[in-house]
Amino acid sequence: MTNATHIAQRYIAVWNETDPDRRLALLVEHWSDDAHYLDPMVQANGHTGINALIGAVQQRFPSCRFFLHGTPDGHNDRVRFSWSLAPAGAEPVARGTDFIRLAADGRIRSVSGFLDRVPEGA
Repeated sequence: MTNATHIAQRYIAVWNETDPDRRLALLVEHWSDDAHYLDPMVQANGHTGINALIGAVQQRFPSCRFFLHGTPDGHNDRVRFSWSLAPAGAEPVARGTDFIRLAADGRIRSVSGFLDRVPEGA
């Protein structure tokens, strides 16, 4: 298995990339063609769908960035880590834990997200 911390860092980098073209390039590099994202509020498929989803989240929370919390861990083709979404120097507006399943080539194949804290009105 590839290093869990490295995978989680690449995942967070995609969510923090604000340029749609660079973000799509990161998705193509680090996520499988049939990648799928699912959390209690949304789901998206493929590079284009996941790119659009991330862009929509960034539009809703323009001053916020994602941060890793704790130490990511993994086994076999699975990775687990916790994250927060917060403006610089402020309390998080959201927190969650994501579970990643990797494809045979080490790229992200699926993400199951669990939201521990969501913004009001979400």
